[in-house]
Amino acid sequence: MHPTTDNRPSLLLAMGPGVDDRLLTDAHRTRLARLTRTDPHLVAHDLTAPGPRVTAALAEAEILLTCWGAPPLTAEVLARAPRLGAVVHAAGSVKHHITEACWERGLRVTSAAAANALPVAEYTLAAILLAGKRVLRSARRYAELRTDDAWLTESAPWGNYRRTVGIVGASRIGRRVVELLRPFDFEVLLYDPYVDVPPPGVELVGLDELCARSTIVSVHAPQLPSTRHMIGAAQLAAMPAGTTLINTARGSLVDEAALLPHLVSGRLHAILDVTDPELPASESPLWTLPNVLLTPHVAGSLGNELHRMADRAIEEVARYGRGEPFAEEVRASDLTRSA
Repeated sequence: MHPTTDNRPSLLLAMGPGVDDRLLTDAHRTRLARLTRTDPHLVAHDLTAPGPRVTAALAEAEILLTCWGAPPLTAEVLARAPRLGAVVHAAGSVKHHITEACWERGLRVTSAAAANALPVAEYTLAAILLAGKRVLRSARRYAELRTDDAWLTESAPWGNYRRTVGIVGASRIGRRVVELLRPFDFEVLLYDPYVDVPPPGVELVGLDELCARSTIVSVHAPQLPSTRHMIGAAQLAAMPAGTTLINTARGSLVDEAALLPHLVSGRLHAILDVTDPELPASESPLWTLPNVLLTPHVAGSLGNELHRMADRAIEEVARYGRGEPFAEEVRASDLTRSA
């Protein structure tokens, strides 16, 4: 009898401390151990000066399974990983750890960005519906008055019937938001310089026109040098009084200095899951303004939603083991237009 050959690819986990415990269930680790040659409890947090166990695993690894906090894969790191052929990222953007050396090496890269887009789009849909009903304002007024008020009279301009919603950016998240809006009676505008034909029922317009016509504007563009402060003084001034600005993308896309006077005066409303800086200064008006809902970057995968990203990543590991193409492959050229 000939000894059997284990043809499973070798895999090493590489991510920030504690991330694996939030990302992977016992069932995920069991499946990884079945699909690959790996220690599903060995996690590399640092690849520049790894300990002996990580050094040995890195030397054998054909796949790195990464997530938030993954160490950068520099040329020096890659030199210690001669068999590495693929990086499977169980999160969104790969820009923080995939370096030019990875592309020069010809590594295959995949990301769970599509899975991470789903909760962001769901958060955005909820924000749009609540903004149209002026829920934040009415809840605070109700708590202040603690009595019946002339809600029907006061709420005459509220509601979601045929409200115009502007979507800035046809990213994965932006496209998913458009899909989620389809069952509702909204007029949907879209701005994206790379889109020639909009989805059915959506009107493609310029950014300034979108801001001028929409009473809810939701930002879904990637963070690039060209998109910094794309929602600036001119776009904010063009928004009709009472417009709600929703930002679940990156804080740098909105000129916060230009936005604040509109919020302080009450002319505009905002639902901000991201700011610039990410944590507003303690004295920032954003913390206390009654027309601002500020959340701590929770629109993306949170809690058990991380398990969806793990599911998608492990499916990609299975495809690699079968010699199949990745379902969500990332190419170097994609990163000039995406997060």
